[in-house]
Amino acid sequence: MKNPIRITIIILAMFMIAQLIGLAVINFYSAENIKLPYGFDQSEQINQTPNFYYYFIANLFISFIIVLIFLAILMKFKSGIIMKLWFFSVVVITIAIVLNALVLKLSIPYSSGIAGIIALILAYFKVFRKNVITHNLTELLIYPGIATLFVPMLNLTTTIILLILISAYDIWAVWKSKFMMNMVKFQMKNVGLLGGFIIPYASKKVKEKIKLLKLKYKNKIPDNVIAKNKLKVGVAILGGGDIAFSIIAAGAAMKAFGGFYYGLLISSFAALALLYIFIFGEKRKPYPAMPYITIGVLLGYLLCWVISRV
Repeated sequence: MKNPIRITIIILAMFMIAQLIGLAVINFYSAENIKLPYGFDQSEQINQTPNFYYYFIANLFISFIIVLIFLAILMKFKSGIIMKLWFFSVVVITIAIVLNALVLKLSIPYSSGIAGIIALILAYFKVFRKNVITHNLTELLIYPGIATLFVPMLNLTTTIILLILISAYDIWAVWKSKFMMNMVKFQMKNVGLLGGFIIPYASKKVKEKIKLLKLKYKNKIPDNVIAKNKLKVGVAILGGGDIAFSIIAAGAAMKAFGGFYYGLLISSFAALALLYIFIFGEKRKPYPAMPYITIGVLLGYLLCWVISRV
């Protein structure tokens, strides 16, 4: 088993909470006359262009390659500040989109402005005053926001194509090129940020040592002290892409089959795929989660199709 049972339950619970938030926000914006804020609404363009979905997936693929090249350049020159600013802007936009839905639901005026201000505050604490709690809480809002942007521009066919392409990339990046592992190291060392859920864990004895050392060194334990005391802390990580693409897949099902519960079914199948990795995966061995999630999602789509025909 990759992680302790307690940690596995926490990560799966956080995953499902993010899924529920995402489906609720996507469902809210898909209602009549509810447009995405900040100029992101594409509904008119989608309706006027029959092949919009296929043009979008092609443009998305090209954009993805450009982003990978950009990331590779940043990693080569160790330019962490640019990635940090980029990360900050993405956090603000995505959280604001989610919060805007909540503020609108409460019938509060100037919803986009209020949501934007709150998102700026949360992003500041996430990026510049980070800790495990603020990191994971904001992650619950970021990926629903990303999915809300993408779901209107995808149909079921293009979503399946996207999942297959991302799965192929994930296999290459984790098992073949090690690009993903190098990027994670770069983000942790040079940026101090990592997308996804992060749950550190340690034995009771190690926790007591860490508590005493934090008091001694005023919450910042030097690396040489950590090595000297042999403080072994495990870290369970679920990548942000795994969360976001699962919500996108669920949102596409909700959109295609016409019901919130179809989306929830897909999210559940994605969670089962993750559970498979957590149970049968080896400790400290990286796994590309997207191939497993994609298989789970495709099985879920098949079940949704059967249910919709009954």
